[in-house]
Amino acid sequence: MKAMILAAGRGERMLPLTRVTPKPLLQVGGKPLIEYHLEALALAGVSEVVINVHYLAEQIMHALGNGSRWGLSISYSIEETLLETAGGIYQALAFLGDKPFLVISADIKTHYDFAGLLQHDLTGLAHLVMVANPEHHQSGDFGLLDSGQLCLGANSDGQTLTWSSVGVFSAAMFENLAPGPRRLRELFDIAAVSGEMTGEFYDGSWFDIGTPERLSEINSLHDG
Repeated sequence: MKAMILAAGRGERMLPLTRVTPKPLLQVGGKPLIEYHLEALALAGVSEVVINVHYLAEQIMHALGNGSRWGLSISYSIEETLLETAGGIYQALAFLGDKPFLVISADIKTHYDFAGLLQHDLTGLAHLVMVANPEHHQSGDFGLLDSGQLCLGANSDGQTLTWSSVGVFSAAMFENLAPGPRRLRELFDIAAVSGEMTGEFYDGSWFDIGTPERLSEINSLHDG
């Protein structure tokens, strides 16, 4: 299974840190954030990775190269204009092909083992790894039903979970899109209503590194 890392965003919530450095190259524990994903993907058995780039793209491509340092082959989907999450994946389908693929956002840090997802038998349009709602997103994204399906709103226990920014996707989820900016949340809502999106709950280490404060927090944990 191929993997895609979403790394094209401007990182505006990370200002002023991202004024001269793209968010995927901000350091956690003395190492660029995106390198943790590359190491984990290689360890899980992934050999081909696609990274979409836009803001300060040259820095990312120069830092990571062709991926040989991690035993990977990296291709870059260069966005002339920012295409958002779904639009970026749609453009990258030329690299990803027509089989299910793994997607990870560059701005998280997790110990989730990607190996299990590589063997996932995708029966719908997407399978999302869900986490407990963090303090900054208490409303959550979807409810996880006993059947394993994800639903809009809470489940029967009144609980919601947050998408971890890790998941497996079918190329069919994007086949009817037109080129241009589009957010994944729009496609998620459609798939949830049609019963074509499943999920799993992960209760291990996971951080959404979306602000300078949260970056400082995780670096403090590394230093400790």
